[in-house]
Amino acid sequence: MADAKDILGIPKTGFPAVQEKKPRPPKEPQRKPDGVSREVYALTGGMPPLMPTIDVSHLKRRAPVDREKITWQWLPFTSSARKDNLQLFHWVKVANGVPPTGDYAFAKYNKHVDIIKYTDEEYEKYLTDPDWTKEETDQLFDLCDQFDLRFIVVADRFPTSRSVEELKSRYYAVSRALVIAKAPNAGDVSGHPLVKDPYNVNQEVERKRALSTVLTQTKQLERKNVEVLPEAKRVSDSRTNGRSVEELVADGAVEKVGGAVDSISPSSNIHPAIISSAAADIGPIPASLRMLRIYLRSYALEQMVQAASSSAGLRTLKRVEQTLQDLGVSLYISDCLSC
Repeated sequence: MADAKDILGIPKTGFPAVQEKKPRPPKEPQRKPDGVSREVYALTGGMPPLMPTIDVSHLKRRAPVDREKITWQWLPFTSSARKDNLQLFHWVKVANGVPPTGDYAFAKYNKHVDIIKYTDEEYEKYLTDPDWTKEETDQLFDLCDQFDLRFIVVADRFPTSRSVEELKSRYYAVSRALVIAKAPNAGDVSGHPLVKDPYNVNQEVERKRALSTVLTQTKQLERKNVEVLPEAKRVSDSRTNGRSVEELVADGAVEKVGGAVDSISPSSNIHPAIISSAAADIGPIPASLRMLRIYLRSYALEQMVQAASSSAGLRTLKRVEQTLQDLGVSLYISDCLSC
């Protein structure tokens, strides 16, 4: 063995002693948590899960029992809104066998209108009307008090044939007169609704008529109105632009009618003074009309000026010219002496 070490050049010292392994501390046994299978626990190695696990004990826990025992019972009730002590029945939610007490829940919505009352002396002094008798006025106020100013019902129960608007007009006229008569000073009740905004029967009739027209129109009429409204807006805008022709004259975009007057032929039977007065009354004439050499001193020229100022342009002028020719109106004046 020593010879072999000499041949290989290995020192003759022996191999170092094998180091003893330090004993590892024993691992504490980890208990598999409840609710996790053995295979899953072996794969994860006891690592905490991404989502918290659910305790099985929580799944088996029962919901707490309500302390109150709720039942529904068919019980009688009365309402303070009625004066005849009528007893009715309804289903009531009862807790622990004790029914609720107090007034009917919907009795608070029973609102009553305070109707102004009058005496015979006040009627003779302030409330006389040739179209109404005292008996009719008394019946009207009694029905208004009974039905809380529901004039549709009042008109149905009224003994004589009166429209709803007539009943409203009489009631509010009497109430307004009483408010003013009972006030010590007229200025004290100037802000009262009956005094500040008196009932207008004509406006009410017109409002109902317009509403009836809107509600009874057909689909075809609605489509027609949709088509007409943009056209009406366009015409209104063109007329608005036509009224501001003087601004265009200041910019040189429109010429005065004086140039057209200067170009009148001597053979014409129209006096220049007449055209000058017409030009002064009508105002500036667009260049498109001046090119057509049209000279009129009537409302027709004003219409043609507005037509020329609109977006229709020469097409409208040709229509006007054709219509006037069909009517036998001469629009053109020759520039030459011999025609």
